[in-house]
Amino acid sequence: MPRFYLNTDLHAGQTLELPDNIIRHINVLRLKQNDSLILFNGNGKAYPARLSAVEKRRAAAEILSEHTTDNESPLNITLIQAVSSGERMDFTLQKSVELGVSAIQPVISERCVVRLSGERADKRVARWQEIVISACEQSGRNTVPPVLPLISYSQALQQLPDNQTKLLLGLNHACKLNQITPFSDGIIFMVGPEGGWSEAEEQQAAAAGFQAVTLGKRVLRTETASLAAIAAMQTLWGDFV
Repeated sequence: MPRFYLNTDLHAGQTLELPDNIIRHINVLRLKQNDSLILFNGNGKAYPARLSAVEKRRAAAEILSEHTTDNESPLNITLIQAVSSGERMDFTLQKSVELGVSAIQPVISERCVVRLSGERADKRVARWQEIVISACEQSGRNTVPPVLPLISYSQALQQLPDNQTKLLLGLNHACKLNQITPFSDGIIFMVGPEGGWSEAEEQQAAAAGFQAVTLGKRVLRTETASLAAIAAMQTLWGDFV
């Protein structure tokens, strides 16, 4: 059943006009009056609805009920991802949301190819948030992970909570994930850009309480590494088994 995100209050019995972006999807899917859909606004609930009107440039939906669903991962994973180039960053964000991350903190590190600041950075973060919302629509998540404002690597290290397991994908003094016992309060997982972390950055992370972890003997691309590690965490400590 089609699922659409709306940034507004929702409740059973409500009839509301749908925004242009949803109307475009309705037209692409060739939905008609009285067809069913699900709306959500990120509060963890789903709102089954019925299309009460469908026109070329207008659509309205009546919310039939309100459902509380528990489809979030028991792991609270914050992904700190160094910005990668091209579609790699978009792909990483999309798939990490499907895999269950709770929040995404993009950072600029020493070896990042992409450099963003000011208005360009704000626009890119807004675009990334749209990708996250689309991933929630597709994957059935009713809670939308936030994409936090883009900051530097050093800023990210300075504002981390103390009561979470801190893991860094790195090479120096690294252990395997199955050798880690995570804290119940959550996991902070950092992944570098295409060129990886610099030696200085790995040292700074170690000083901030990060444990380096490895995914084996093969060298993985940044977008592969993030997703493989999150999937492994869900298998070891989450809801994949």
